[in-house]
Amino acid sequence: MTPQDYDYLRTLLKARSGLMLSAEKHYLIESRLLPVARTAGLNNLAGLVAKLKEPAAESLIVEVVEAMTTNESFFFRDKIPFDDFRQTIMPALLATHAANRRIRIWCAAAATGQEPYTLAICLKEMGKELQGYSVEILATDLSTHVLEKAKSGIYTQFEVQRGLPVLSLIKYFSQLGETWQIAPEIRGMVKYMPLNLLNDFSHLGKFDLVFCRNVLIYFDQATKTSVLERIADVTESNGFLVLGGAETVLGVTERFKPVPQKHGLYVPQQVGYANDGNVVSLSATRAGMAMTAGRR
Repeated sequence: MTPQDYDYLRTLLKARSGLMLSAEKHYLIESRLLPVARTAGLNNLAGLVAKLKEPAAESLIVEVVEAMTTNESFFFRDKIPFDDFRQTIMPALLATHAANRRIRIWCAAAATGQEPYTLAICLKEMGKELQGYSVEILATDLSTHVLEKAKSGIYTQFEVQRGLPVLSLIKYFSQLGETWQIAPEIRGMVKYMPLNLLNDFSHLGKFDLVFCRNVLIYFDQATKTSVLERIADVTESNGFLVLGGAETVLGVTERFKPVPQKHGLYVPQQVGYANDGNVVSLSATRAGMAMTAGRR
């Protein structure tokens, strides 16, 4: 692969997926794209690049982008975000939505579905707490291939062993030969659709919670800012954003701020906090301050 071919692929991948590859990632491109080239009947990456430049190359471009995007995921990944979901986020949302009883959740970059299904399991475990509430989980990903796997809800023994509690496996999965399929009641709680975070997503409407974990790490600073600010546009004022452990809004956008003592959890800037770190609306904070002042 010539330097020119490598630069072409780097430029293509950044434009189509936001993926930033450093100058020394030749091995990664070769390992992931040589199989794509051979499937297309091409002998090498030079031939693949030449094919990609042809006018009717869109389907091949999609294959290349999907081959290069990382779709690592597993159930209850990192654990803490799901503890926060149960102990901090949902109690706050149930309180703020007591009137309309409708909550919308978006899992961006959902990969093969383990993250949205984990949230669905958590919601199912809440039982009567959610009685009368409508909770929608929308899961999106750039790759249509991984979304098909997610929709099927079928996972290997290795995949269900990664993070999934044994009791959840017994309760919410059925065995299909050497694989496991998540129960229809859990699958039915999640809606999947393809979406590129580089494109406009305002048509999705507003969300009370956005999970966008372990995807910003692949973007440059300008792309991170663009994505986060557009996520802010679709996040309700009393909503939440959850990022991956190696990601932050600090120095990237001022539209979100961290929740004290909750790593990876953020809220829109107009949200304030109680002294114990619990999330409350800014108006509630001001009301409490006014009451305190009136007692002096």
